[in-house]
Amino acid sequence: MYVLIVEDDALMGEGIQTGLNALGIQAEWVMNAGGAETAMSTASFDAVILDLGLPDEDGMQLLNRWRERGDNVPVLILTARDAVPDRVSGLQAGADDYMSKPFDLTELAARLHSLSRRAAGRATQAIQHGSLQFDPSTLQVTLNNKTLTLSRREITVLETLLQQPGRVVTAAQLQDRLYGWAEGIESNAVAVHIHNLRRKLGDDWIETVRGVGYRLGAVNESG
Repeated sequence: MYVLIVEDDALMGEGIQTGLNALGIQAEWVMNAGGAETAMSTASFDAVILDLGLPDEDGMQLLNRWRERGDNVPVLILTARDAVPDRVSGLQAGADDYMSKPFDLTELAARLHSLSRRAAGRATQAIQHGSLQFDPSTLQVTLNNKTLTLSRREITVLETLLQQPGRVVTAAQLQDRLYGWAEGIESNAVAVHIHNLRRKLGDDWIETVRGVGYRLGAVNESG
């Protein structure tokens, strides 16, 4: 999962980013509405954690603008405004969930996974593709009911492909989810992770679409 954090408090923002990364959720952090707009225009996020008390614009106005222009990315408002009218206003403005500060990090991660599941139209947490199954909450991958040992980056690649079955995911999108905005990444880094995944899953599970990216192959029951 690839998440954008919009939080002006440096200690809070860095803490959320570090905590989510430790839980297997790749997160980027910006400190104001302008940074959020830039991030949303340059990357594709699975969810946004949005503070309302931003220095350059109220977070509610930012959310309203996203919804008015048809941007349906799941948004979880995370704010100190905990009064019922604030919650109602946030949800009516288009937020998908609302949490008050202080909060529990594991609950925040669970709610993000829930938003991702609902956005994908899944009734359960686990993502299934034939005999291949992935549970985002435990990061467990099984193939033909056998647990596979994958690195954290291999899991990130697999989860991204599983979230968009049949669709091509570009190398740039995969790199975003693997490394975020980090600079100095080797140009073949994504290809290396794809190679390692194929070695563990089997060559037929991931197709290369030349010049574009990668996608999951047809359901393979042979393993």
